[in-house]
Parts: sequence; C-alpha cells; structure tokens
Amino acid sequence: MKQSYLLKLCTITFMFMLPLGLMAQTIKGKVTDSSGAALPYMNVVEKGTSNGVTTDDNGEFSIKVASLPATLVVSSMGFATKSVKVTQPSYLTIVVNEDNALNEVVITGSRTPARSNTKSPLPIDIVSAKDLVSTGQTTFDKALQYKIPSFNTVQTPVNDATSLLDPYEIRNMGPSRTLILINGKRKNLSALLYTQTSPGRGETGSDISGIPTDAIKSVEVLRDGASAQYGSDAIAGVINIILKDNKDGGSATLRTGITSEGDGEMFGVSVNNGSAIGDDKGFINYTLDFSKTSLSNRPGTVSALGEADPDLGFGADLGFVQEFLSRKPDAGNINGSPETAAAKFLINGSYELGDETNMYFNAAFINKKVNSYANYRTPYWRTVESIPYLADFFPGDNPTTAGGYDGYVPTFEGDLNDYNATIGFKSVINDWNVDASFTTGGNSQTYKVNDSHNRNVVYSPSTWVDGNGNGTVDAGELTEGSELYRANSKKSFDPGGTGFYHNVGNIDLSTIVTDNLSFAFGSEIRFERFDVIEGELGSYDGGGADSFAGNSPENSGSFTRYNFGGYASLNWNPSDNLTLDGTIRSENYSDFGNAFVWKASGAYTISDKYTLRTSLSTGFRAPTLHQIYTQKAQYSFVPGEGIQVGGLVNNVSSQAGLLGLPKLDAETSDNFTLGLGGKVSTNFSFTIDYYSINVKDRIVLSTEIGPTDAGNTALDKILEDNNLSDLSFFVNAIDTKTSGLDVVFTYDKLEVGNGKLGFNLSGNYTIANERDGAVKNPTLVADAGQSVVNDTQEALFFTSRPKTKWILGANYDIGKFGLSLNNTYFGKTTFKQQGLDANLRTEFTPKVVTDLGINFNATDKLTIALNVNNLLNVLPEWAFKAENAAGQAIMDSTALTSSGQTEIKNQSDLITFNQRYSQMTYDGYHFSQLGTMFNLSLNYRF
Repeated sequence: MKQSYLLKLCTITFMFMLPLGLMAQTIKGKVTDSSGAALPYMNVVEKGTSNGVTTDDNGEFSIKVASLPATLVVSSMGFATKSVKVTQPSYLTIVVNEDNALNEVVITGSRTPARSNTKSPLPIDIVSAKDLVSTGQTTFDKALQYKIPSFNTVQTPVNDATSLLDPYEIRNMGPSRTLILINGKRKNLSALLYTQTSPGRGETGSDISGIPTDAIKSVEVLRDGASAQYGSDAIAGVINIILKDNKDGGSATLRTGITSEGDGEMFGVSVNNGSAIGDDKGFINYTLDFSKTSLSNRPGTVSALGEADPDLGFGADLGFVQEFLSRKPDAGNINGSPETAAAKFLINGSYELGDETNMYFNAAFINKKVNSYANYRTPYWRTVESIPYLADFFPGDNPTTAGGYDGYVPTFEGDLNDYNATIGFKSVINDWNVDASFTTGGNSQTYKVNDSHNRNVVYSPSTWVDGNGNGTVDAGELTEGSELYRANSKKSFDPGGTGFYHNVGNIDLSTIVTDNLSFAFGSEIRFERFDVIEGELGSYDGGGADSFAGNSPENSGSFTRYNFGGYASLNWNPSDNLTLDGTIRSENYSDFGNAFVWKASGAYTISDKYTLRTSLSTGFRAPTLHQIYTQKAQYSFVPGEGIQVGGLVNNVSSQAGLLGLPKLDAETSDNFTLGLGGKVSTNFSFTIDYYSINVKDRIVLSTEIGPTDAGNTALDKILEDNNLSDLSFFVNAIDTKTSGLDVVFTYDKLEVGNGKLGFNLSGNYTIANERDGAVKNPTLVADAGQSVVNDTQEALFFTSRPKTKWILGANYDIGKFGLSLNNTYFGKTTFKQQGLDANLRTEFTPKVVTDLGINFNATDKLTIALNVNNLLNVLPEWAFKAENAAGQAIMDSTALTSSGQTEIKNQSDLITFNQRYSQMTYDGYHFSQLGTMFNLSLNYRF
C-alpha cells in the first residue's frame, strides 16, 4: 500500500511539473548567415553546461536540454557568438553575423567550460573534413602537411620499419613532443622507435596516418605548449581529432590514383554512415575504409667508380662492377614508396541516459601491411670468393658470373595493428559539469624478412643434406664458419617486433562560478606497457638475419610503468574585452618521480577589429618506455663503410652499467607566445603569432660511438664481444631553443561573376632553432674524444626541416563546380651527412609544389573529384655548399683522386651510397619524390 501511495504521489508531482517546463525538452533548428545560407559545423551549447552539439552539413541541429527556459550559445570561427533564450520547443532559425572574432575556436585550449564571451588566448588551426579531402592526399598525416605550415612529415627512401609510420612534428620539435587526442582523449603511442638517420631519430609518435579521413569531422591544431592541461608530450602542441557525429545520412567514396610514372597505383573504398539509436536518444556513426597502394620505385643510377673504390664502396674489380651495372644501372635497389594495404574501422557514438547524463564512446581498429626492401646485396658486395655458398643459396640468371650468383635483395614485410577505444559519461550534478572516462589503446608491429640469410650461425634442421643431396650430416658435427654450416641458413626469418599499450582513466569537473569566472579541475591515471617481442633464433643469433636482425631473448620482454596526475584551471573575464586563463598540473611517474608545470594565458580585445593574445607556460616530456628499454643490433648504411651492424644499448642494461650511462630523466620546457589577430573587414582576417620554446635535458639517441684508439676500454670490449661496429644509446644530452612566427591571412567570400572566390596564405618562419650550451657527454664518450651529438645529429635536430614553409591557396565555387589551387613553398634545409667533409654541407633547394583540385557536383548526391598533386612534377633537389675557402676549393677542383673521380664527386658518392639515392640523400626529404600524382574519387551521399 505504501509503495502504491508513493507511486501515485510521484505521478501527480510529475504531472504538475510538466507545465512548468521542468521536463527534458528537445530543441531543433537551423543556423544561417545573414544571407540565409546554411552554416555547418557551428557549435550550439546550452549555456552553463557542457551539453552541446554541432550543426550538420545543412546547418541543422537537435539538442536536448534539461528544462525550459534555456539559453543556447551559438558560436564558431569568424562569426559573432549569439545567445538565444528558448522558452518553447519550437523549430528555430538562428541568424549569426560575422564579426571580429579570431579565425579559431577554443576547444583544446582550455579545460574550463565555454561561455558566450570567451575569446581565444591561444593559436589554434581549425581544419575541416572538406579541407583534408581537398588536398587529394591519401593519408591524414600527408593531408596535414599541405594544410598546416608548422606541421611537417618526411618519408625515407629505404624504409624498413619506418615504412609503417612516417615521422611528423610541429615547430621542429620531433614527433614525441606533439600530443594526439581523439575527441579530447589521449591516443596511444606507436610501438615504433625511429632509429634511422632521419628527422625524428630516437623518438616515437602516435600513428595518425592510419586514421581514416572520412571519419574526421574536423581537426584542431593547438600550436602552443599544453603540458599543464594535458600532461606529457604536449611541449610543441596538441592535435585534437574530432570524429564525425552525424546521425542521419552518410556517404560512400570510391577512389583511385596513379603516379605520372605509371606506378604506385592506388585503389580504395570507404563508407561513412550514421543513424539515431534508442528513439533518437543517441547516435552511432561508423566508418569503414579499405585501400591498397602499389610499389613506387625511384632508384638512382649507381656510380661504378664509386662501387669499385675501397673507401667509397666495396673495392671490387671495376670490370666486374661495370658488367653488373650494365644490366642493373640502379644496382637492383628499390627505394621510394612501399606496397601498402590497409583496413580501417571506426565508430563514434553517444546515448542519453537521463535528463542531464550522457554516455559517449568511440573505438577504432586499423591494420596495415607493408612490403618494402633493403639495399640490394650486389654480387661484388659479398662475392662467391669470400662466401662460397652464396652461389647455391642465391642462384642467379647470369651465366657470366661465377656460379650464376647475381646478388639478392632482402624484403621487409611489416604488419601493424593499432586500436583505441574510449567510453565516458557526462553529467551535470549540482551545477558541476562532470566528465568521467576510460580510454584504452595499443599498437603492435611485427615483421618478416625474406630472401635473406644469416651468414654466421644456423641451428635447424637437426640434420643437414649436403650440397648434392647425397646423405646427411649431424648438426652436432658442424663447426661454425664451415661452408655447409652456413649454406643451410633459412631464407625467411621472423625477427619479432614491438608493442605499446596504455589504459587511461580521466575525471574532469568544471563549473561556472559567476558570469565572469569559471573553474575546472581533474585527474588522470595512466598505465603503460612496452613489449619487445622475441624473434626466432636464426633471426638474431650471430649477426642476425641480413638486413634486419631480430630481437634476442635477453633484449625482449614486457616493461611497464604508471603515472598519476592532477590539474586545476581558472578562467576569468575581469572585463568584456579581457580573458585570463591559468592552469597548474602535478604528475608522479613510477619510474622517475614528479613533474610540476603551469600555464598562464590571456586575450585582450584592443578594438572591434583586433585582439592581442599571449601565453607563458612550463612543460615536460617523460622519456618513453621505448627509449628506456629498447636494446638491439641493427643494420645501417655507414658512409664509406657500406652496411654495418651497430648496437643500441638501453640505459637500464648491464652494458649501460659497464659504460657508466646515466638513467633517463624527463625533459622540461619554457614556452612563450605572443600574437595579434583581427577581422579587418567582412572578407579579410589574419593572425600573427610569435613563439619561443626552450627545452632542457632533451633526450637524444646518440650518434654511433666507435672503438677508442687504446682499444682496451669497456666500450671496446662490448663492441668486440658482440661483433658490433659501434654503439648508440639514449641520453639527456642537450638544451635547445627554438623560436619563430606563424602567420595566417584569409581573404574570403568574394563575389566574382556568379561564384565565390577565396584566398588563404599561411606560413611558418623559423627565427632560431639551435643548441643552447655544450653537449652533456657521458664520461666514457668524453674520454674517448667523441660526442653523442655530432654534426649529423645537430643537423637532424635543427636544420633538417624547412627554415620556412608557406601555403598559398585559392578556391573558387561556381555552380556545380569547385576549383582549388594550392602552392606549398618548402624553404631551404641544410644537412651534414655522416662522413661528409667538415668543410662542406648539403642544402635542399627551396621548391614550390602545386596542387590542383576540381570538384563537380553531378547531382545532389554524387560528387566527382579530380586532384592532381604536384602538378608541375617538381622533385626534391640538393647541392653542396662550401663552409669556407677549403670547402670551395674541394668544389672547384678538377683533379682526379685514386678512384678516378674528382673529390666533390667522391663526396657525392659517399653520402648517397654511390648514387643509389639520386633525388635525395639517405636522410630524407620534405615532399614526395614520386613526382606528379593523379587521384580520382567518386562520392555518393546517402
């Protein structure tokens, strides 16, 4: 009876409250500009809460509020923020006007809740899905390369594990110092540690290349240090990838492409779709993407004199070399863009659990498979005279060479799996916005090496058939170094791989204290695991599989750590034209201790047209588990010495103890920005931002440290015992200072004929990027008269990215056609290759890459797009520059050396492996070496 009475009482109370507007209500409407044109991707937020949506492609929105009346705040870049009080659940048409707002939106820039008078105190680039697609690039990272001037990525000509993920960075800071977020939540790092001599050496980053472009709604690139808001890795900035959330309609895209050389054929198909769930209480949006790209090969013409020279190549008989190169002018080398296949799946969704509580979720799984190649092992590299069994092990088709042996090229086959998932809950409790979430993610990379061998030791099968198949020999009777012992080596190897995984818990609380004051605080706990996956015995024993040695048992295992952090943030508007933000953060790591950082920023509206902004902050970056625990033998090209096997020693190993290597500590940074932005007229807006980043105790992967002259140190013993030519290791070696300017000018929406014309000029200029103070060498290295940072390392850190980069774009929409023309200027870069004469340097010549895009809306649902990337077939070029008079003398001399070439030709052969890399050096380049690429896509909207 009591239960029945209470039920009736609740029902009567509920019915009584309905007319008062206390029941959850759905508000629908459309946002337009003053001309009546629909405005997509506008932010619609219930004032005083974190409850918000964005308008769809037609400018329409639907938002549920706890009760009426309620106030909706509509905002977006370039438009005046508008507040609308809603008292009845009718369909709204909200007209917003352009004003002096900066051409940016603050989402990654603050942890406090948005209010109608918020001004951006931080430089943030907003890139829409349409902007990404318009580049015609096939992957997300390459699309950003041609939209964000301070963002750079590079592809190396011989790839190995780098073929799975190219290094990228913001403001010359390396991939480790840019934090990647998915819908505001931390994405897991890649398992790959870059160890080649290319930009990004010694670092790792998240695999953004695998994120399907069709799943992205927009991208926010925060070009400012944000460790106080988001923790480690945010020294250079933050990239926040916002996923599509439309719940009705979608599209299917068919795309294909090819290079002007007739290779690199690409074919792909993707589907994006969304639907409402639970009686329109939520949505789910999903994306499927499948693609296949064929091999593109751009080898050089190899120098016979260089190959025959013992100081530059192999010291082989010149006639033997010339005969081989007459048939294979590129020495059989394969470098360019590897064969790649990818399958990607992603979902994003939300569901209303109550009047003021929502559950949100997203998940992604990506699989990539690549097939690339090592340098070709020519028949004079390792001859049948020096290793007799090669003639039988790798028989060739050429009868003129001894035994028919004609060399071989090992393959490198990589298999990458990357996943991430987040589930969270947002609610409003006693005027506090509460966001609690759990994120998990992982990345694993395993490898195969085929058409190779281990020339040192072999252990299977248990019995051996002799070369003629006449009987068997017990494995125990074989002796190391015997022809039969090595001849039975496998040709295929499983070298193992690496994996990285994390679990992250977040809770964030925020509230609006008064009309001009808001407050937020929260915490994060993160657990990380790094796996080094053991390879099979033959892949690592002795020197390991030729071209890519496997992970040995003593270097393999699982390595873990956890950290706990907390932050507090305050936003204050002391006046209508002034916004101030402050954040503090503390973190504790299980493996190296505490970090405390802070940030202060502000924006001041000078007039109706101009806004001044600035920020000052400290930051930190924890050493990754990859950097702490990676230890392996690796093959690499050493100029003048061919391919050598070097060792990478980690800082917690017994070898590190013998060498006296210190354990790694966190990097710390000081960041300063100062910017001016404005809306000069309806059509013209700009932002100019100065930045300064000082990093202390920067973690670097040392250069290769060779044996000492004395030959009796711990270093010499480790090299000898492990059959290594050199050692490298991680160390907090240098302090650096970087400064520059970011510029964006937009002149848009000009009426030209029956269409609209727009221009955009954006650029990045590096004022300074250099070492600050002396290199901090470990005692062992200093005593050996060597340094962990040599000229090559200095170039990698400071001059291997363009000193300036500019993007000038124009777009014109008329009728059913949309045209875009973008010109990207890659400025000068300089380099000091290993082995290069100290009196010389190399410079990449500044180049302009032009991209053309043509869109045709055949029907309301079908769009056909043609993109011609690198329209003028511009290729990277480099040249020698003299450092002084001695360098100029080398360049001017026509005297022949013992190799039969001039000294400058010898220097050229030295750094290009005898011209195997004709269009670029081994150390990478800054835009595609593939030349012109044609891409055609058909998009059908449901």
